[in-house]
Amino acid sequence: MRHLLATTTALGLSLLAAAPRAQAQSSDRKTAISLTGNAFQYKGSFGSDYWKWKSNEYGPGISINRYLTDGLDLMLSGNYVEFAKTAPAGNPYFGSNFATNVVNVNLGLKLKLFKEESFVRPYLLAAPGFTYTSREGTINRNTQAIRTDEDKTYFDLFGAAGLNFRLGDAVSLFVQTGQHFPLGANIDGEPNRDDNKIDDRFLQHTVGLTFALGKAKDTDGDGVSDRKDKCPDTPAGVAVDETGCPLDGDKDGVPDYQDQCPTEAGTAAMQGCPDRDNDGVADKDDQCPDQAGTAALRGCPDADGDGVADKDDKCPDTPAGTQVDASGCPLVVDADGDGVPDNVDKCPDTPRGARVDANGCPMEIDPAIKKLEQPIRFETNSTVIKRTSYPALNKMIQALKDHPEYSIRVVGHADSRGTDEYNQGLSERRAGSVKRYFTGKQVDPARIVTEGRGESEPAAPNTSAKNMAQNRRVEFHFEFFIPNAPQP
Repeated sequence: MRHLLATTTALGLSLLAAAPRAQAQSSDRKTAISLTGNAFQYKGSFGSDYWKWKSNEYGPGISINRYLTDGLDLMLSGNYVEFAKTAPAGNPYFGSNFATNVVNVNLGLKLKLFKEESFVRPYLLAAPGFTYTSREGTINRNTQAIRTDEDKTYFDLFGAAGLNFRLGDAVSLFVQTGQHFPLGANIDGEPNRDDNKIDDRFLQHTVGLTFALGKAKDTDGDGVSDRKDKCPDTPAGVAVDETGCPLDGDKDGVPDYQDQCPTEAGTAAMQGCPDRDNDGVADKDDQCPDQAGTAALRGCPDADGDGVADKDDKCPDTPAGTQVDASGCPLVVDADGDGVPDNVDKCPDTPRGARVDANGCPMEIDPAIKKLEQPIRFETNSTVIKRTSYPALNKMIQALKDHPEYSIRVVGHADSRGTDEYNQGLSERRAGSVKRYFTGKQVDPARIVTEGRGESEPAAPNTSAKNMAQNRRVEFHFEFFIPNAPQP
């Protein structure tokens, strides 16, 4: 019998050792299994071995635990031991002996003290159950040896106290001491029994390891169960503290994985970086960290608003709107090329080539001279100036001589008869004919600009001979003379 029990126990322990890796029992992993090593101390008719460590009998054990509440577990345990003893000299049963295999199965409640996260948790255990005994032995009485072999089961009362040590999330260690009272049990085979039914009993001293089964729910996979996780949506791979929240080394409220300055306390607006001058530019990017400035100038101020930081501005009081160079000093720019710098030009978009005054605005031709701009007419397909046009031309020639600051633009036109190409050439030749007349009167050719517009700008619709006569013309426009300007 004893060999059968030993073999069965060893097999159970082997299967348990091969079970998947588990973790310490908790409210997250409610089922746990424990492996134990036990020292048993007998007390009965053959004497008491209580607290005599040299008289220990050793045996294995196993238990299954189910978490009920933070302070209470349900436990089902099984243990095996063999008690063997020979009555010593002086004992009424000198020479008597027994070897009893004992198997206990108990179901009870474990009352746990302190909090679940505590490293050490004392507990009390009350676990009634059954004790199976298989005894082989002899009682010597009146010179007779009486065999006491017997197999029997008894109701067992078991109470214990222990300490559980939380080694981490992987496993816990516990030590425990308790006493079994198998009611009416006869471990040693002595036939004379007391009425109290506790003649034979034993202590059980236990050391064990507990492993929890299953896996705690951890939605974000950060190693902290959802029940304990105060930040259950932490991104994958982010380091967290024991509460499941991302680490924040500088305690600025910005998690390290989002903190661009993880060793310096900053603000969320600055992604965890400090901003001493409160200008919206983080100190790490601020070239003037102690002076409020603008983001465009890397955190540096610009008192005159010219786009050059004060620390680089050699002209810090430039008037608003003035274009400046890299040193912050006014840049001489004349966008319309009229000779007046843009910073004082009141007419910055003057057409190129126009004569302007000191403010950069176009100068006006004398109205009396403008009245001389009368067109002259030509015969059909002719470039010959009519004699009747000489007086008008001579007046314009005299005006040019009297006003050397003026030049004149001569624009030729044609009616619609003939092709566009022919009429374009005809209009240019008419303008050229007038220019030759002017230069023949000693007018500087540089002061005469000619153009041909062909039939594109009629003075009247080309619907009658009268209208066509008006379109065969040359027009005149006095302008301010610009020396060395390119001429057509």
